[in-house]
Amino acid sequence: MSYFRYSDRQVYYEESGEDIPLILLHGNTSCGKMFDPIVPALAGKYRVIVPDFLGNGRSDRLDKWPSDLWFDWAKQVKVLCDQLDLQKVKIIGSSGGALAAINAALEYPELVESIIADSFEGLKADPEITEQIRNGRAQAKTYGGFIEYLKTLHGDDWEQVFDSDTDAVLRHAEQIGDFFHKPIDELNVPMLLTGSLEDDMFPKGHCKVLFDEIRVKTDMAEVHVFEHGGHPAMLSNMDEFIGLCGQFFSKT
Repeated sequence: MSYFRYSDRQVYYEESGEDIPLILLHGNTSCGKMFDPIVPALAGKYRVIVPDFLGNGRSDRLDKWPSDLWFDWAKQVKVLCDQLDLQKVKIIGSSGGALAAINAALEYPELVESIIADSFEGLKADPEITEQIRNGRAQAKTYGGFIEYLKTLHGDDWEQVFDSDTDAVLRHAEQIGDFFHKPIDELNVPMLLTGSLEDDMFPKGHCKVLFDEIRVKTDMAEVHVFEHGGHPAMLSNMDEFIGLCGQFFSKT
């Protein structure tokens, strides 16, 4: 089992494959295990590195998560790269992990070669989506199947992880709002945006509207919108997504 130190705590990560480093960043309430279905295919071409962000999965717990959560996750990526002496990395982030990936690209362009940002909320917290998260999280804790899934990700303290994540997400929306410390038009790293029109985590057609907004602000972004699939799009359209990765990363 492999760990790196961040803020005096242990952060877990796994590696498979070799050659070009590719870091996979999980979303909120999840951990690196979410990528288990796709890692074998990616590890055939890349050195795949999958961390569990602090507080999640097999990483150490926190009493209270930071409000600026996805910026903190980006800093964890930087520390991981420093420990492994990685000079240029490719990143795939999904949902909250996509926000972390974009933050990493904005803050550390010398380190990040290219990113794929999949199934994420936007450039800043949206009140409608925040309210959906507030209500949806409360309901989710009543579903036995979902609870069992969370146990497989985090263990018996799944509820503490889930509630800490929810608290951080809501505090961010109330206190900060913006997901990034720098405007997206300062992005200097090639980025592929992916999402599904059927993603029920967001309003219908959300990703297309968001991606059009981002493409107006930066010419570093390419877009692929899936007609079908749930959240995250990259796993519900896995075979097609793997092909997109190969095409995009071969250019960047």
